[in-house]
Amino acid sequence: MALWIAPMLATLTSRRFDDPDWVFERKLDGERLMAIREDARVRLYSRNHNDVTAQYPEIVEAFAGFDTATDFVVDGELCAMRGEQTSFADLQKRMHVTDPRTIAGAGVTLAYYAFDLPRYDGHDLRGLALTTRKAALADAFAFGPVLRFSDHEAEHGLAMLHHAERAGWEGVMAKRAASTYQAGKRSPDWLKFKVVRGQELVVGGWTTGQGSRKGLGALLVGYYDGDALRYAGKVGTGFDQAMLDRLGSMLEPLGRETSPFVDDVGAAVRREHPHWVAPRLVVEVGFSEWTDAGRLRHPRFQGVRDDKAPAEVVREEPHPI
Repeated sequence: MALWIAPMLATLTSRRFDDPDWVFERKLDGERLMAIREDARVRLYSRNHNDVTAQYPEIVEAFAGFDTATDFVVDGELCAMRGEQTSFADLQKRMHVTDPRTIAGAGVTLAYYAFDLPRYDGHDLRGLALTTRKAALADAFAFGPVLRFSDHEAEHGLAMLHHAERAGWEGVMAKRAASTYQAGKRSPDWLKFKVVRGQELVVGGWTTGQGSRKGLGALLVGYYDGDALRYAGKVGTGFDQAMLDRLGSMLEPLGRETSPFVDDVGAAVRREHPHWVAPRLVVEVGFSEWTDAGRLRHPRFQGVRDDKAPAEVVREEPHPI
């Protein structure tokens, strides 16, 4: 059976703190990838175990030189870089692209930020403390512009959060220094402080564009509450024409006659004669807040997510932990 360790997941929190028993890292706006070496080959997998090796040859090449270990599993985040800022919009240009000429012509600079090492050279490291695993990670690889080590700051979470706000980061990750690697589990030992609100949502329909915008104009999105798909709102900004065309081609084969939402989408949307689709496409949406009615305020499309199953998409609310 192929080597695989499901990634450990973090919990969104409203708590902000300093604590000597915790370490703090930059929260990166990219795609979670597991880099796995087995049988003298390096492969890349998304968080839901899709093989994306062919999409990111420069990351594979960066890992390929580290052949002293019989195997390894590295946990990290793939980012498209504009200087030291990440750009999820740029990363979209590389997702699902495997043609070498198209990759070369995309003009996207990628970096893989490694932040954990749950397995190395035949040894299962999941039971060790996080800081021990990170020390092993730092020793195991030589880091540079493409393969980067995700640095951390001990104790001082508030200072890092203030820096994140000034630097335009998405947020900060807080991790208990002694935490084990809890594969496939969403754990309170890893917390995320978000500076900008946003989350994945499921597309359940779309409306036709108005004026100069032809074809798809806005997405109707929601989240799961148990088995029920709840309506969250209409997303009509954040697209360019190329993305609208791409979304249209992805949604066309998913068409259905009835709304997948258990909630009424409202008279204004009904008047636009929406097109309903099977809830299979997940997108990232930024927004300012949730309204009391459970709708998104000022939503903006940020990208397509293929690293999360629709059934996993729930309403994220920060909770004190």
